[in-house]
Amino acid sequence: MSPASAALFAERAADFAWCESVIERNSNSFYRAFSLLPEPKRQGVYALYAFCRTADDCVDRDASAASLEALRDGLDRFLAGEAPDAPLWRAMEAVFATFDLDGGPFYDMIEGQRRDLAFRQPATMEELEEYGYYVAGSVGLMLLPLLHASGPVGEGLRESGVALGVAMQLTNILRDVGEDLACGRVYLPASVLEEAGCTLDGLHAHRVDEAFRRAWEAVARRSEELYLPMERDVRALDEDSRLPTLSSLMLYRAIMDEVRAEGYACFERRCSVPKGEARRLVGAAAAALAEGR
Repeated sequence: MSPASAALFAERAADFAWCESVIERNSNSFYRAFSLLPEPKRQGVYALYAFCRTADDCVDRDASAASLEALRDGLDRFLAGEAPDAPLWRAMEAVFATFDLDGGPFYDMIEGQRRDLAFRQPATMEELEEYGYYVAGSVGLMLLPLLHASGPVGEGLRESGVALGVAMQLTNILRDVGEDLACGRVYLPASVLEEAGCTLDGLHAHRVDEAFRRAWEAVARRSEELYLPMERDVRALDEDSRLPTLSSLMLYRAIMDEVRAEGYACFERRCSVPKGEARRLVGAAAAALAEGR
C-alpha cells in the first residue's frame, strides 16, 4: 500500500466506519469472515458491501426504481471522477484508488436489482443462476481485486469467484423462502418445483412435505456444487485473504445444514449458524489451509 493510499484511508476513517456499521448490521456471516482481513482490504470489503446493500435497499426496502436510477447516476458520476459527497462514495474513492477495480460488476449489481423490481419466477435453474450472477456473482468479481491484489486475476479465478457468489445467493434463497414469499417472490424455479411435485399452493400454505424437500434439496445440491471451485482455488488468493474467504464459504454453506437441522423451517424464520458453530467452522477453515501448505 502506497503512502498516499494509506493517508487517504486514514483521512476517510469515518466513512469506512459508516460502511462497517452497514455490514455489521446486515450480514453476520460476511462480517465474521471478512473481519479477519488486514486493513485496508477489510475496509475495502466493508465499502463494497455497503454499495451492494444500498442497491438492495432500493428494491427490498424502498421498492423504488427512482432510487435505483439515482444510485446508477451516482455510479456514473463516481466513475467519471466526480464522486458524490457521501460516506459511501468517499470510501469507494479510496478503494478504487488503491485496488484495480472495474466498474462493470457494479453496473451488473444494479441490473440484478432492476430485475427484482420487475420480478418473475425463474423458469429453470439456468435462469435462476443467471439472476444469481447479477445480484451475487458480480460481488465475487468486485471482491477479487482485493483478495488477489498481488497481480492480475486470471480467468479461472474469476470463474470461481462468480461461482462462489452464485452459490451464496442460492443459499440465501433457500434460507429465505418464507420471507421472499411474503414479498410475492418465488425464486425456486418452476421446472424444479414441477419435477419435485411441489405446487405454488403448497408453498403459500407453508407445507413442508416431501415434495417441498425434494425441490429445496435440488437447489441445495446446485449451491453445494458451486461452492467447490473456490474451495479448490482459494490458495490462488493472497495469503492474507485465504482464511477470510474460506471461512465465508464454509459459514454460508453451513446455513443449509442449519435449515435442514431445523426441519426446513425456512417458511417461518431465518435460520443462521450459531456463534459456537461459526467459531468451529473458522477453525476448520484454518486447519484445512494449514494442511495444504
